[in-house]
Amino acid sequence: MRFQKYFKYFMQALKGEQKSFVSGDINKAIFMLSVPMILEMVMESLFAVVDIYFVGKVSVNAVATVALTESVIMIIYALAIGLSMAATAVVSRRIGENNPDKAAEAGLQAIFITVVVSTVFSLIGIFFAKEILFLMGGEPDLIAEGFGYTKIMLGGNITVMLLFLINAIFRGAGDASIAMRVLWIANGLNIILDPIFIFGLGPIPAFGVEGAAIATNIGRGIGVIIQLWVLTGKSSAIRISLQHIKLKWQTIRNLINISLGGIGQYMIGTLSWLFLVRISAVFGSEVLAGYAIAFRIIMFTILPSWGLSNAAATLVGQNLGAKFPDRAEASVWRCAFFNMIFLAIISLIFGIWAEWFVRLFASEPEVVKYGALALRVICCGYIFFAYGMVIGQSFNGAGDTRTPTIINFFCFWMFEVPLAWVLSRTLELGPLGIFLAIAIASSLFAFVSIHIFRKGNWKTVQV
Repeated sequence: MRFQKYFKYFMQALKGEQKSFVSGDINKAIFMLSVPMILEMVMESLFAVVDIYFVGKVSVNAVATVALTESVIMIIYALAIGLSMAATAVVSRRIGENNPDKAAEAGLQAIFITVVVSTVFSLIGIFFAKEILFLMGGEPDLIAEGFGYTKIMLGGNITVMLLFLINAIFRGAGDASIAMRVLWIANGLNIILDPIFIFGLGPIPAFGVEGAAIATNIGRGIGVIIQLWVLTGKSSAIRISLQHIKLKWQTIRNLINISLGGIGQYMIGTLSWLFLVRISAVFGSEVLAGYAIAFRIIMFTILPSWGLSNAAATLVGQNLGAKFPDRAEASVWRCAFFNMIFLAIISLIFGIWAEWFVRLFASEPEVVKYGALALRVICCGYIFFAYGMVIGQSFNGAGDTRTPTIINFFCFWMFEVPLAWVLSRTLELGPLGIFLAIAIASSLFAFVSIHIFRKGNWKTVQV
């Protein structure tokens, strides 16, 4: 009976039959929201793997071009993620207040901001693609072969930004299943079109690495068209109509203010990872490769954790909007507990079979050794970080992006990076010191987040 019940919930979650989560069983609400969010992230990861697989068949320069371009696009991702956090917070709050008209208004203002920002990056990419690759350290032959990819990816960045943003609007409205389906369609098309445009098929010529950019923009562009069609349709939880097409400067200022914290969180996390990569490089390519492999394995296996964290953000926003702060808090603790159980199981699996997982990506004994060590040590901290992940996103869902940004800054920049240096170099623990620093900083992040969350100031944030 229990299996049948959760299978029924699973199908309901895929169909998106429930939009409001301010009443009823909290466990069911978490399940209904997290399932489509997890599947959405799985597809995003699958696309990344398939895309680089096909590009790798072109040339070494093609892969390097993608890597250099992605480094620049990370800035765009930071802006998109920040705006997405703001959109989720504001839209979920308006839905909780039972005001879908204001939710639609906020969603459209977020789209206006995104169009303006993406246009600036498009112009830079179209006219300065070669210069960008040169500044990133690209060799002349790489620039000659790959600048077209950079031009198309940056020129068409609006498809990436809008896809992220509008899916965040859907999640804030409690319609996570639409976000999931759109991303599956967009990335599914991308996966199908990748080999066609890269290698050519019939009348379609082979575009090489540029074909990957063309496929990405077509797939995600179609995804955006579907999103806009849904947003203007009658079946949407929030419906954008002609009456909403006007600039609301107060709403725009509010969204920008909230998004700044989200941008900061992403940039802090990205730069702290880059600093640790730089420290790891001192100990040789085997250590660096092992750390990179372990990091990718961890990021893929904790996708369900991000689904739970995003579910918590939506539940917080909707319940605060409905004036149910206690239910919002209970939802967070429940999501965090489920996340802790999940990551404890993952950590146990890695503790026993770490070498086996690393060998899926590398065969060199030293790489396997350090990759397995990284998995075992880092995942000890992720048991505690399970709470930090959920609570951090819960602050964002409440519209308080400033608090997790400050916590991130002190725990990762001011603590983790210096600690990694001291443990690995000064105390001569080598790579173990770096992995210990990550585990300790992740645990500290969780304890600090819990302490501040318990104070309850996030319940009074107005968005």
